[in-house]
Amino acid sequence: MKLTNFVNGKWQQDETAKFRPVLNPANGNELAQVRMSTAEDVDAAVKAAQTAQKKWAKVPAPKRADYLYEIGRLMKERKEQLAQVLTKEMGKVIEEGRGEVQEGIDMAYYMAGEGRRLFGETTPSELADKFAMSVRSPIGVVGLITPWNFPIAIATWKSFPAIVAGNTFVWKPATETPMMAYEMAKIFEEVGLPEGVANIVFGAGSEVGTALIEHEGVRVISFTGSTETGRKVAEAGGRNLKKVSLEMGGKNAVIVMEDADLDLAVEGILWSAFGTAGQRCTACSRVIVHTEVKEELQKRLLSKMDTLTIGDGTDESIKVGPVINRKALEKIHSYITIGQEEEGASLLVGGEILTGGIYDKGNYYAPTLFADVTPDMRIAQEEIFGPVVSMIEVSSFEEAIDVNNGVIYGLSSSIYTADVNRAFKAQRDLDTGIVYINAGTTGAEIHLPFGGTKGTGNGHRDSGVAALDVFTEWKSVYVDYSGKLQRAQIDNEV
Repeated sequence: MKLTNFVNGKWQQDETAKFRPVLNPANGNELAQVRMSTAEDVDAAVKAAQTAQKKWAKVPAPKRADYLYEIGRLMKERKEQLAQVLTKEMGKVIEEGRGEVQEGIDMAYYMAGEGRRLFGETTPSELADKFAMSVRSPIGVVGLITPWNFPIAIATWKSFPAIVAGNTFVWKPATETPMMAYEMAKIFEEVGLPEGVANIVFGAGSEVGTALIEHEGVRVISFTGSTETGRKVAEAGGRNLKKVSLEMGGKNAVIVMEDADLDLAVEGILWSAFGTAGQRCTACSRVIVHTEVKEELQKRLLSKMDTLTIGDGTDESIKVGPVINRKALEKIHSYITIGQEEEGASLLVGGEILTGGIYDKGNYYAPTLFADVTPDMRIAQEEIFGPVVSMIEVSSFEEAIDVNNGVIYGLSSSIYTADVNRAFKAQRDLDTGIVYINAGTTGAEIHLPFGGTKGTGNGHRDSGVAALDVFTEWKSVYVDYSGKLQRAQIDNEV
């Protein structure tokens, strides 16, 4: 199967186009061939989106929302098929695949509801016989650049609020996971989304991503990926005065206080750290544990880690799937070497690329736990993006908060405690965009803002009503029905 671009409501065929294979990370099998597009392909998509946007913006928002209801309905009907495709191309276990598709379904219905809101504000004017209000207006063409680890959820966080607000979009999915974008394009086509509203251009970030960011017809860039790449996106977007929304890396921590329910904490750590093989921007990478319970937590965690099943995510019994590719395996393993070379850290379990049988054909890394890690070590500071956890010992609540905040990232944090006072202090003092109390660092819901502070983002948010701020401009409207010139503050002098 060859995956070709979807532009202006049509599948683009080009006999001269180049393609690259899409591989299943669980076994190395080729799933499809994906087109490697050019800047010219991006230009064609943007022009189609520009033409379509002029008409789409004039469609009443509740009518735009009707398309999202239909998209959500088809996604719901095809949930299992979509989940199977997702698991095969990305590697996450099938129950996670189903959960991610459900997140897209939820986003479709949620943003469809916003089609009957998109609230502005009315406010009293300071002058007689004058009316004042603000409304949201669409911006134009938006560029979406999405990662491989959540190939459908993150795309829906961005595309659905964009189109319900009256924008059109050009979407560059990750080259590792293009099949979900292909499936979504088929759904867009089937529901009759007007030509040019949704456009998908496959290809490398260096070619397609750069062309999208620099195209003068694209007014907004919404990017999810590494902090290093995000900085480059921000620089390029800033030069062209684009609105840029960035959601980037994380170095998330679970804090376990001495009064915590340890069994609950272990379950939360396991799910947060090793779900999606640690390839989540919200994954737990650090466990900050109080001295009094460190040994017991460590013992229980090691016991539970021993029960994790590792393999092809299409098998219902598997809990940890492969990582995305060989490059990711090598990066993860390089951090094991770094951790072993840092004075004091102890590798308790894992730390190896799995081999033998199916492991030889796929990209599998053993769930890994380091103990006796100090906050300044590289394995405690840098994003590894794999199933690797560092345990850091602290002696107080205040120290735990300081250690949590002592990284360049600020996406997600968690604390396990029975003390309600500590819980409220933690949600106030943890410098992250997401805070969990007595739960792990993953599990965000679509009706709340998603994003982080510091090196994780640049102040914008995906998901929830906050996502509309990325894809709309505020317009202030004044209606003067006095029949005379009124000069605001000049004629309103006290």
